[in-house]
Amino acid sequence: MGRHRKPPTVTVRRSSVIALTGLVPTGIVAVTAISEVDTMATSAAAVQAPEVARAEPSAGLQTVAEPVVTTDYIAHALAKAAPTAKPVVKTVALPAGRQAAALPAGPVGVPGVAVAAYQNAERILAAENPVCGMPWSLLAGIGRVESTHAFGGKADADGNPLSPVYGPVLDGSLGGNQVVADSDDGALDGLAGSDRAIGPMQFLPQTWKHYAADGNGDGIADPQNLFDAALTSGRYLCDGGLNMRDLAQQSRAILRYNHSMAYVANVMAWESSYSTGVAPRPGDLPRI
Repeated sequence: MGRHRKPPTVTVRRSSVIALTGLVPTGIVAVTAISEVDTMATSAAAVQAPEVARAEPSAGLQTVAEPVVTTDYIAHALAKAAPTAKPVVKTVALPAGRQAAALPAGPVGVPGVAVAAYQNAERILAAENPVCGMPWSLLAGIGRVESTHAFGGKADADGNPLSPVYGPVLDGSLGGNQVVADSDDGALDGLAGSDRAIGPMQFLPQTWKHYAADGNGDGIADPQNLFDAALTSGRYLCDGGLNMRDLAQQSRAILRYNHSMAYVANVMAWESSYSTGVAPRPGDLPRI
């Protein structure tokens, strides 16, 4: 499962936008520099995401976000698409030279196409799993930590990244990462012999195949597509009857992505930021 080491103690202030005390049982092992999805929902396997997905917030980050002038991104056509019941699981080859979507940014600068994908997933999950209560802002928190919303919104209007998003190869060559043998014959991650995390929400191929969802109604569940990835992430977090309205259950769900309370703190801080429009403070974002 990779080399585990005990990270430095993380202190979360009482004034933080989240309180993590008591959210997980004592004795949980925190894994540093890890950010991939487990191969099954019931066991949180953790691996490291690309460094670009770990960009620290700018020193000049404003504490209050600029007001959103328009909400046109909510009306994005793909946000109204209906998913198919049994999508084809594959990565679609796309031509080079595509342009980034020109949708207006959402709260605290979330790229508009990413907001459309997260809100689309919220709408679908509200209908198919109302017990979960998945807010789009939680999916945005995951997307921010995992890939900075596909590298700052570098995706076309259909939600496809201009360049594929991949994590490091999980062959044991990178310290702290687990070794994951090939599970898809390279069909999703383009590799033979070992796996790596794929797409803006960073799923391992085996996990993607288990939870794959079609978020844009095109009959395909492509891990690189923001709409498909956001809905699949929501289903993964909600699995097992978890309720995102309860902070303890929300924390359990986030730990499926990364068995680290620092990771949970980061995701929940960004979730709060996107739901309130107030940027997180550096102290709310402990090093992962």
